[in-house]
Order: sequence, then structure tokens, then C-alpha cells
Amino acid sequence: MSSLLQSHASDCEQDNNSSTMLPTTVEFDSTFEVETGKEEGVFLTWEDLWVTVSNGNNGRKPILQGLKGYAKPGQLLAIMGPSGCGKSTLLDTLAGRLGFKTKQTGKILINGCKRRLAYGTSAYVTEDDTILNTLTVREAVHYSAHLQLPDTMSKEEKQEKADLTIREMGLQDAVDTRIGGRRSKGVSGGQKRRVSICIEIFTHPRLLFLDEPTSGLDSAASFHVMTRISGLNKKDGIQMTIIASIHQPSNEIFQLFHNVCLLSSGKTVYFGPVSAADKFFSSNGFPCPSLQSPSDHYVKTINNDFEHDPEKGLGGGLSTDEAIHMLVKSYDSSEISHQVQKELSQINQRVSYSMEKKSHADFLTQCLILTRRSFVNMYREAGYYWLRLLIYGALALSLGTMFFDIGSSNQSIQARGSLLVFMVTFLTFITVAGFPSFVEDMKVFERERLNGHYGATAFTVGNTLSAVPFLLLMSLIPGALVYYLVGLHQGHEQFVYFISMLFICVLLVEGLMMIVASVVPNFLMGIIFGSGILGVMMLDGGFYRLPSDIPKPFWKYPLHYISFHKYAYQGLFKNEFQGLTFTTSNNQGMISGDEILRNLWQMEISYSKWVDFAILVGMALVYRIMFLIIIKSFEMVKPIVAAIKCPQEKVRFTKVTRSRSSEID
Repeated sequence: MSSLLQSHASDCEQDNNSSTMLPTTVEFDSTFEVETGKEEGVFLTWEDLWVTVSNGNNGRKPILQGLKGYAKPGQLLAIMGPSGCGKSTLLDTLAGRLGFKTKQTGKILINGCKRRLAYGTSAYVTEDDTILNTLTVREAVHYSAHLQLPDTMSKEEKQEKADLTIREMGLQDAVDTRIGGRRSKGVSGGQKRRVSICIEIFTHPRLLFLDEPTSGLDSAASFHVMTRISGLNKKDGIQMTIIASIHQPSNEIFQLFHNVCLLSSGKTVYFGPVSAADKFFSSNGFPCPSLQSPSDHYVKTINNDFEHDPEKGLGGGLSTDEAIHMLVKSYDSSEISHQVQKELSQINQRVSYSMEKKSHADFLTQCLILTRRSFVNMYREAGYYWLRLLIYGALALSLGTMFFDIGSSNQSIQARGSLLVFMVTFLTFITVAGFPSFVEDMKVFERERLNGHYGATAFTVGNTLSAVPFLLLMSLIPGALVYYLVGLHQGHEQFVYFISMLFICVLLVEGLMMIVASVVPNFLMGIIFGSGILGVMMLDGGFYRLPSDIPKPFWKYPLHYISFHKYAYQGLFKNEFQGLTFTTSNNQGMISGDEILRNLWQMEISYSKWVDFAILVGMALVYRIMFLIIIKSFEMVKPIVAAIKCPQEKVRFTKVTRSRSSEID
């Protein structure tokens, strides 16, 4: 297989007039040692690692090309290179987080064996700090501690451990400050990054992945964050293996790393000790200027996004592409590359101990903590429910004054029907406004689920239970205003049913929007898609087009019967008209509510209004279960889709000479 994965880049021609010949084999004095004994820790190795993405009809394009390397306990490995070189792709590959559109080949071993990382053994801190913005630093860390730490620890022990972690990351002065986000001011970028790290180190993971930990931070904040990270190696005497992708660290940060992996266009330019990198570049004709940071010099030398003056070129008159190719070839044939290969063999032969999976809080505890945390977030986030409640209140007053004291005349029949339909459709339609807030919750859920903090079922239960009080409030206040101002069917049972029907409709639509969010995570597209679904259901509910007039193919069978508006309209109409009588159009007789339901609205009155309510309750449960099934099965489906899209025997590669913005970084 390796013979099929060779680069098509041509060899750089040497300039015969050059005064010096750049060596391709370099001797280094650095030593590589493997700790003896059954030391606790994670030794991560990778060999002949390739990652490819689809290139349309032209086959597949390699993003990572034949990489090899290792990470050892007690050491920090920096993955560096220009934008588009494959840093984040390598990190995701090692952490087992590649998307289904990518294809991976090669060997990745953990402690000498091919195994999955169990919960508590590894942690991944993403570049974007996805934390609930409404929580304070203390709350974010405490909630996470209660979710992750086992129930064998008391509540006080968990909080004490959380407070200790906050102090270790230097966040004690910001414990009562909210995280904040785009709409509200909160902690600084460096503090937010340290909160993300706090959340991931409760279980004392042996392996820590960090994607651009200094992204968006100034030099002082970056150094402070990386100093705290480097100190994790000494935490409780545990030898932690830390791998970080980092774009262009300062000289002070660069000295904190033990090994460095320099990438360019998905190829290894250099892998080895930080202390030996300068000698490697100098030996190949690219010495670091005395007043320049070594990391800046290395990245600038291998960055082919911005070509240097072709007349001057780099060292020896080489272009950037030629220099990169020469450095890659020089490294492959160097002594340090052979030492790395020797180190890989020694690690894989001598390290074979397994890692125990750590336990976290049980399911009931997770549901309780997630319900409490979600409730706090919903309470503080105005866009979740409070703005909608304000709009509903204003709408209720408008409807109450417009239809005030509606009476029981013949004209009130149509008015009652229009009022009930508008109440249901508007109340459910405006539920879409909470979609962006839920998408932010989904981002937090995805990060925490991937790191094993809790499962999809606990998240679904917690989100549903925390929303119930707010949905009851949103149904009760506007519903009561409309009900008594308009003078709808008086009676305690009718009022309770009216409020219950509004509540279950809003709960059902929220479940529907949860399904949309799991399929269309972009909030703008999600709002459009969700609004379209609600619009079609509203149109086919049986009011704007009576049931006998609905076209039978598709619109009536099955769409009319799976539209929740059908049962909402029927339930509310039965609740309102049954038991009432109205004057006829000529004011010379009376007509019963059942006759109006049967003849005017064509409602199905052969069964009780509570059956309609029960159907909506069932639909609400089905929507939540569908959401749960989708998010639980998505990860299972991705590898199957990848296998169908890219069978192993049909893999083809295209020539790659430069990294583009379309490549994965």
C-alpha cells in the first residue's frame, strides 16, 4: 500500500554554480530515551500515516503524507507549520476525531497496541472555547466536576477538587465572572481558554490534545496559558502526555516544548527535539538570524503561501517549494529520522500495559446536573424564552382587545375559529426564534459528548425537563389573558385544556426544532428549514383548506395526518364549541356546537378532545426520541458512509504541490 502513496513532487535540481553544497544527511548529538518499567502514562506512536479527502472526480487528495512520530509521558509535543499544512488534521487523527469525508491509513498505537482511548485517559481542548456563556467560571467548572467525577466522591469533595483546579489554572480572581460571548462581556480570552482546560483535566487524563491553545491571545496571555499547561506534567506526580497544534509561538513558549513536528503541505519537514531543530535548519543552509525567533524562522522558511522574490529566493537561490522539498528529503535521509524510527520500534516493543477506564457520575446524577445547568442557562439567556414571553404577552393583549367579549352570535363562530388557529400557529411559529440558542447548546453538547462527559440520553432528558417550567409560563400567561379577555368557553376544564394544549404544542415544536438542529447545525439554514416545515404543517392542518377539499395524494395521505396542527385545531375547536349554542344567521334559531364542528369545520367528533391531546403528547415524545436516535446513530453511520464513498481498493491520489485554503488545517 505504501508504494501507492508516494508523492509525485519532482526532485529539486541542485545549482552547480552554488558555492556550497547543502547536506542531506545530518548527524545530531541528541539522545532518545524510553523510560523503563511499567510507568503509568500514554506512549502514542504513529507510522506511515496518510489522511486523504475527496477531490471530486479526480480521486482523492492527500492532506497528511506518510507521517511518523511519537509522544511520550512527561513531554510536550508541538505540531507546527503554516496555515493549511495539516496541523489540526494530524491532531484530530491522533485523537480519533476525523470526519466521515476523510480517509485514514497507517498505524497509530497507544502503549504499543491498537486500542481505543477509554474515558478519563484522554482529553481534547478545541480551538473554539464552546462553554455556556451565561455561566460564571465557578459554575462552569463545578457543573463539569459533578458530571465527570464518580458518585463515590461526595458533593463537597467534587467542589473542593473543582476549586483546586481553578486555583491551579490561576482563575481564582475570575470565579464569579460570567464566561460571556458575542452579546455580553465576560472573562478574557486567556481566562476562557484556561476554563476550557480546567473542564478537561478533572479526571487527570494521561493524554491531552490542545488545538491552537494560544489562538486569539496576546503574547502575555499565550505565555501564561502555555506555562500553566506545561505545569500539568507535574500534577499529582502524573506523567501527562501533551500534544498541541500551535501556529507560531513566541520564543518563550517554543522553549517550553520538548519535541516539535514541523509540517508543510502535509509532509514532515522535521520531527525531533526542539534543541536540535536549529542545527538541522542551519546544516541545510537556513540558519536562524540572531535576532529572530526560531519558531518564526522555521515557519517562514516552509511557508509557500507567500512566495519570496524569485530572483533572490531563499538560501542557495532556492524557491520556497524547492526549499521545502529539499528539507523534507534531507530529513528523511538524516540520522535524526533514523533515530525516530528506532525510538518508535523501542516504544512499541517495550510498552504494552493497558489503561483502565475511569468512572463518572451515574445516569441519574448526570440528568439532575444537566437539568440544573440548562435551567440556569435558559433563565439567564434572554433569547431563549424571555423575549418570546414578552412577544406572547403583547400578542395576547392585542388579541384580547381585538376580540374582546366575543359573545355567542353567529358572527362569533368564524371569529372564535380564527382566534384559536392564530393562537396556535403564531405561538408555535415563534418558537423558531429560540433555535440559535439551542444550536449553541448543541455545540457544547457535542464537545462534552466527544470527551465522554455524558451521553445523548442524559442531555435530552436534562434539556426537556429544564424547559418545562418556562414553557408552562409561556402558555399560562398569554393563554389566560386571551381566554378571559375574549370570553372563550367558560369552565375550569375548558381553561385547563386550553392551556395544556398550548403547552404541548410548544413542547412538540421545540422537539421538532431539536431534530432540525441535529441535522442542520447552521442556525440560519435551520431557521429557514424549520419555518418551512411548520408552514407546510400549518397549511395542511385542516383550517385553510377543509379536510374534504385537501388533495388525497400526498397532502391528505399521509401529510394531513402527521401534521400536528390537525390535532391541535381539532382539540381546541372541540374544547371551545362542544356544549355551546349559537344563533343562526337569520337570528331565528339556535345551532349547537357539535353541528358547527361537523358541518362547518368538518372536525372528527367521533372521539374525545382528550384523544387529540394524547396524540400530540405521543408526537412530542416521538420527536424527542427521534432526536435522541439521530444524535446517537450519527457517529455509527459516519464510518459506514465513508466506507461506501471510498472503498479501499478504489483510492486514487492526485498530485499535490501546494497547500490551499480548501485543505484541512
